Amino acid sequence: MRALAHDFSGVVHLVTALLALGFGTLVLAREKGTRLHRITGYMYLGSMSALNGTALLIYRLFDGWGPFHYAALLSMATLLMGFLPAFFRMRNWIRWHVAGMYYSVIGLYAAFVSEIVTRIPGLPFGLMTALGSTIVMMIGVILFNKFQKAWLQHEVVNREP
Repeated sequence: MRALAHDFSGVVHLVTALLALGFGTLVLAREKGTRLHRITGYMYLGSMSALNGTALLIYRLFDGWGPFHYAALLSMATLLMGFLPAFFRMRNWIRWHVAGMYYSVIGLYAAFVSEIVTRIPGLPFGLMTALGSTIVMMIGVILFNKFQKAWLQHEVVNREP
């Protein structure tokens, strides 16, 4: 475990990343608008908040502020973009919720792939991080554009009052 997480912040970061991956996948895969969807969504929100918070505390890689800190801020922005409109039932909240949460989870998948490929010995860190993230995000954008209309219609039809 020490090789994966060098201190307490790293351990919390790792555990919350795994939880967020699980909850995020469930939120995307399961029926929308149900009580279980909301509970799982709140678990995703909590784990992602802790994950991003600990990301801002990790400085070992660059000995200070680095590109992953900006990625954590972007991750928080997509998370809030998906959560706040739904929570406050703002105008067009379903559209914002679907886009924000979807891109939040896809960004998490991109970070996960980058984390895996950078641990393969002999591969260049920067190139593999950029390549892994870019491929996952491109696939995510293609799928979002393909299914967004159906997802939005499904959200409107299947949500509980």
